[in-house]
Amino acid sequence: MSSLAAQKTAGFSALLEARNLTRILPAVVPVTLVEDISFEVGEAEFVAITGPSGSGKSSLLYLLGLLDRPTRGDVLIRGTKTDELSSAELSQVRLEQIGFVFQFHFLLPEFSVLDNVMIPMQKLGKLPQRDQLDHAKTLLADLGLEEFLHRLPAQLSGGQRQRVAVARALANTPDLILADEPTGSLDSSATEQVFESLQKIVETQNTTVVAVTHDLDIASRMERRIHLVDGRIDYDRHR
Repeated sequence: MSSLAAQKTAGFSALLEARNLTRILPAVVPVTLVEDISFEVGEAEFVAITGPSGSGKSSLLYLLGLLDRPTRGDVLIRGTKTDELSSAELSQVRLEQIGFVFQFHFLLPEFSVLDNVMIPMQKLGKLPQRDQLDHAKTLLADLGLEEFLHRLPAQLSGGQRQRVAVARALANTPDLILADEPTGSLDSSATEQVFESLQKIVETQNTTVVAVTHDLDIASRMERRIHLVDGRIDYDRHR
């Protein structure tokens, strides 16, 4: 029995739900990025979104992460509809409940590794400074980066910078990590390091990871694969 089937049998409750998501760019000839996409993702799932270039992978991820609004349809986080939330409310949901990892790390170059990881915690403002510092150190140690706390991003390898980005995504203890081609700019060794970091998060912290990837080897090792063609789901399979 697949993990999703087992969850449904046990009374599955979706962490993330896409309901009939459609995104159309207005133009003289409108461009449909994704069309009528629906699926659910549960706790501690490791999901790959794959498809050819231009199939709508990143567009879908941006909708799921509330970084873009659908033309039609809705995204639900733990059963809560987001379609009528204000921009400020969407920003708060992202800050509290979703962590992001992108193809390029987007670390602030003038800040140390430790400071970069603490930024989301400072923005949320729920932990005292001492606790923020301890939590950031723990996250970095868990990802094998404890010796690089006070280095600048430019002093790290590409794989190390991406693992710092993973630590930053985990800073506010989100239930959901969304990753857009997180290994796309890395060599094979660094790709493996980042993949193993994401896999460890799913297995040890029960965090759900949904990752867009063009790397079919990586996708084949993830527990579920949602494949897009021309903005629609072609298939949704469990390993």
